Amino acid sequence: MAKDQKKQPRPKAETPKGFRDYFGADVTERKQMLDRIAEIYHRHGFEPLETSAVETVEALGKFLPDVDRPNAGVFAWQEADVPGGGAGDWLALRYDLTAPLARVAAQFRNDLPSPYRRYAMGPVWRNEKPGPGRFRQFYQCDADTVGSASVAADAEICAMLAAALEHAGIARGDYLIRINNRKVLNGILEAMGVAEGKPADDVLRTIDKFDKVGEEGVRQLLTSGRKDESGAFIEGVGLSPEQAGPVLAFLTSKGADNAATLANLRAAVGASAVGAEGVEELAQISEMLAAMGVGEDRAVIDPSIVRGLGYYTGPVFEAELTFEILDDKGRKRQFGSVAGGGRYDGLVERFTGQKVPATGISIGVDRLLAALRAKGLMGGEAQGPVVVTVMDRDRMADYQAMAAELRAAGIRAEVYLGNPKNFGNQLKYADKRNAPVAVIQGGDEAARGVVQVKDLVLGAKIAAEASHEEWKSQPAQTEVPRDQLVAEVRRILG
Repeated sequence: MAKDQKKQPRPKAETPKGFRDYFGADVTERKQMLDRIAEIYHRHGFEPLETSAVETVEALGKFLPDVDRPNAGVFAWQEADVPGGGAGDWLALRYDLTAPLARVAAQFRNDLPSPYRRYAMGPVWRNEKPGPGRFRQFYQCDADTVGSASVAADAEICAMLAAALEHAGIARGDYLIRINNRKVLNGILEAMGVAEGKPADDVLRTIDKFDKVGEEGVRQLLTSGRKDESGAFIEGVGLSPEQAGPVLAFLTSKGADNAATLANLRAAVGASAVGAEGVEELAQISEMLAAMGVGEDRAVIDPSIVRGLGYYTGPVFEAELTFEILDDKGRKRQFGSVAGGGRYDGLVERFTGQKVPATGISIGVDRLLAALRAKGLMGGEAQGPVVVTVMDRDRMADYQAMAAELRAAGIRAEVYLGNPKNFGNQLKYADKRNAPVAVIQGGDEAARGVVQVKDLVLGAKIAAEASHEEWKSQPAQTEVPRDQLVAEVRRILG
């Protein structure tokens, strides 16, 4: 090599910013949770759908933060020049699971049943600045009904969500599905005399801050403005106190039960026809949920649910976990929202030009898994395989036969495939694999037709608690006839 030729630097062995690797228990526990949720979706008649991870930017367009810059918000690239001249299509990793559904519903509309009920689970990618707990790749779990304008579809989604949370491990009393309706808010805007466009958008953004600043804070932001915690002044929307009144009546209309809340909402929307229609839809959802056995301890009408109202066209729902956990500083806090959704009737129309009603829910997979771990329902150390140790290189076929017998009996097992020269290293490997049992057979045992079976869990406990004499007696290791290997391992595993 020439002296002036620089040696290529080695690549850094590190995960790109905003991404992470998932190992053993993370993958296994997520699959277990998603399998339980899928079981509920399947039981409700929903079909699985897997779409390509890549969509055209044109198909994703509505979901991009800035449609004039195709790579803003998504990981996008332009295909090479196409034959005959001209630029290729812009493609992007999917931003969520809803945009691909809209494309599928339009592309296969003559082949799919209507309504079309599907669920989808998988990773999505967002080209956003990463931060603590904020990743550029994460999992979503969606269920949607496309093609039904009936609020029965919305009620079914809510009931199914309750069943899915419980089947995943969240107990009744530890969650609450809260339901609102965009049409009710439209009625409030109508009663205020606020037109669509910027004034309505400003009101929506202000309403979205209700959880943070409360009733008085929203009142100030809707009118003349307020000072935030830092002392900085935030300009208000500029409404009169009379105009702000219906919004505050709407946000504070939660009653002791659904009947009281609905009565308050009817008063809040006044003479607005669209508002009255929204309240009636909420009443029907409440009635149908009760008929399906979903009481107000599991799902409730709650006007304070305002997130996403700018996107949805009808009922909206949010699943909130109500139990407390300790944060990093030992302070108690509620876990919060793990799912959200609602009715979005304008999505498929982008492709077909025809109105196609749709409603659905999206579960935050990582958040729900974190909640199950916080409750102690997942996150225990995963048990590894039985490890068949190697005492004699020339008898590898015998060791492989032992592992095969264990597997045939439904027991997870593997043969040690490292350098067998140091037996201690084999046991260290078994410990690192969290193996419950080690199988040992040297030449002497093979000649006598027996095998040593070591209970590694019991052995570790004895090593930590027993006397030296008790440890030397090896009560965690037993010798059994070779043909009783499977039975002895099964006994130890319980």
